[in-house]
Amino acid sequence: MLYLATKAAISGALIAIASTLAKRYPGFGALIASLPLISVLGMVWLWNEKPDAENMAAHAGATFWYVIPSLPMFLLIPALLRHGMGFWLALLAGCALTIALYSAMTWFVPRLGLHL
Repeated sequence: MLYLATKAAISGALIAIASTLAKRYPGFGALIASLPLISVLGMVWLWNEKPDAENMAAHAGATFWYVIPSLPMFLLIPALLRHGMGFWLALLAGCALTIALYSAMTWFVPRLGLHL
């Protein structure tokens, strides 16, 4: 249980740091948020719990493919905000787009011979 609490505290602290920095330095906060820190930490936690190279390779490869459908959200949200849409509605639209793209990805990628 202590290990789980430690993982949660470290992961949460990184998110808190990024959001705190973003209040004063939006670009720097975005840089911190865009770093694959959570993915790297996830791989470290996974490796500590299951040091299996093939499992790690599958995880890292799948992470790459799942990042792709999340990227358009970061174009849609600022475009909607700049056109006067409220934050919560823009965020909801961005999340809906991401869900739709994840769904398309899970349908399309196996047809390319990739197994996520």
